[in-house]
Amino acid sequence: MAEGVLVLAATPIGDPRDAAPRLAQELREADVVAAEDTRRLRRLMDALEITTSAKIISYHEHNEASRSTELVDTVARGGRVVVVTDAGMPSVSDPGYRVVADAVTRDLRITCVPGPSAVLMALAVSGLPVDRFCFEGFLSRKAGERSRQISDLAAERRTMVFFEAPHRLADMLEALADGLGADRRAAVCRELTKTYEEIKRGGLADLAQWAVEHARGEITVVVEGAPAVRTTVEDAVPQVLELVAEGDRLKDAAAAIAQETGLSKKALYDAALAAR
Repeated sequence: MAEGVLVLAATPIGDPRDAAPRLAQELREADVVAAEDTRRLRRLMDALEITTSAKIISYHEHNEASRSTELVDTVARGGRVVVVTDAGMPSVSDPGYRVVADAVTRDLRITCVPGPSAVLMALAVSGLPVDRFCFEGFLSRKAGERSRQISDLAAERRTMVFFEAPHRLADMLEALADGLGADRRAAVCRELTKTYEEIKRGGLADLAQWAVEHARGEITVVVEGAPAVRTTVEDAVPQVLELVAEGDRLKDAAAAIAQETGLSKKALYDAALAAR
């Protein structure tokens, strides 16, 4: 029996011309194609001028739990199952994680068809640092929970990427401005790769005002990380003495705090010694 495989296939986030050639091949050769929206998949296939003999079934957030077992069983029997979502890579803020987890549990083969990514494209055009970043997906719709999430991110040094629905964008940016600072730099990227693509850059408060009238389409938000906190030797001495009080040798305590803060170990040792 042939080895089955689960294929997570990225689809274009807007322009069908961005589809990887291998996407068309996988759709043609699949035994089953599980699509977040079967009508949207058929429109994409029409745009790519391809047909398939595969069984096409719906696979979305409302039936993901029940359909995952069916899909994994097909792979276990030697079938080729291709999972696609409306845009981008399955399982990244989209259906797909559950079927992958089930396939991993059963030690089945899993692979990906790479393709367009709203996260990476938004980072690339944002003008913000991209050497280190984190993806936070959608913040909570509930104001209280959203504020708590933002509070947890207040000291995050990495550039942050979020998704948001257009009708909630202004409120989300206002909450970010309240929690991270009105002038924290950000970029709102909307309709990426589409006809009306737009990237709006500025401080969070200004972007929140702009979003009241201009929030349309698919939205990705990129936010600058927190600035580095400059700690002086004098500020760090209490941390050294606290470690000493807990039983550390002064030399070891100074070394530990030096590693955390980037300050000179000798300067910390000398200052802590003088303060004792």
